[in-house]
Amino acid sequence: MEVLTLLGKTFLLRPYVFLFLAAALLTARSLLGLKRTAIFFLIAWVVAFVCEYSSTRTGIPFGWYFYTGSTRGEELYISNVPFMDSLSFSFLLFCSYCLALLFMSPTRGPGLNGLQTDDPALRRSKTLLALTVVFFVLLDVVIDPVALRGDRWFLGKIYYYPEPGVHFGIPIANYIGWGVVGFVAVGLYRFVEGRLPAEPQADGSPALLIGCALYYAVLVFNLAVTFWIGEPLIGTTGVLMYLPITALVLVKLAGRLPPDVR
Repeated sequence: MEVLTLLGKTFLLRPYVFLFLAAALLTARSLLGLKRTAIFFLIAWVVAFVCEYSSTRTGIPFGWYFYTGSTRGEELYISNVPFMDSLSFSFLLFCSYCLALLFMSPTRGPGLNGLQTDDPALRRSKTLLALTVVFFVLLDVVIDPVALRGDRWFLGKIYYYPEPGVHFGIPIANYIGWGVVGFVAVGLYRFVEGRLPAEPQADGSPALLIGCALYYAVLVFNLAVTFWIGEPLIGTTGVLMYLPITALVLVKLAGRLPPDVR
């Protein structure tokens, strides 16, 4: 009962997290199917939690950082890790997977009907794995600097680094850790998914584009908060980093990238 109460408090304290999660789950259900969605999100959460638990004790893989515990009693913690924090990795990784799949999908023509997303070989390609990890890490390059300044917005001061890093206070090891989480989680998912019986696949183009839209919704949310708390340099850096990526997304949707970039 106490866990359920704290889970309810977590929802009230972090409604934006659960809104993103719910949207990602519904989208994944259409793109991957119910069983594969459950496996993807469970693996991503478990890997993220294990890595956070490890880093706050050994510094591996994110480097040394610590949760302040300032919101204990207000939200659910598992050991010393806020539940919503490790949970966030799951939908961020799924959205990154969608953006990578968008770039990798063969193109029949412009728009929604121009993408082929149902090729099993495509979903198991090494390039898709690598691109997912890249987009996952790049998203954190925007998220973590503003999250570190959570005491200036409604996130709160929930964690800190004993030694501030070179990227607006974030150590480079943190981004390496995100790469490790993305690589291990997607790699494990592909290993398990490859042993599941094949299922009929509907056209996943609409769900894929919704997943990409969620990626950009998270990005815009964090950039908006960054500018709102008065950090224009951090915000402008994030905007400039994503300009070429966004241009390539638009070119891909227009059907002007090579039909099969694998």
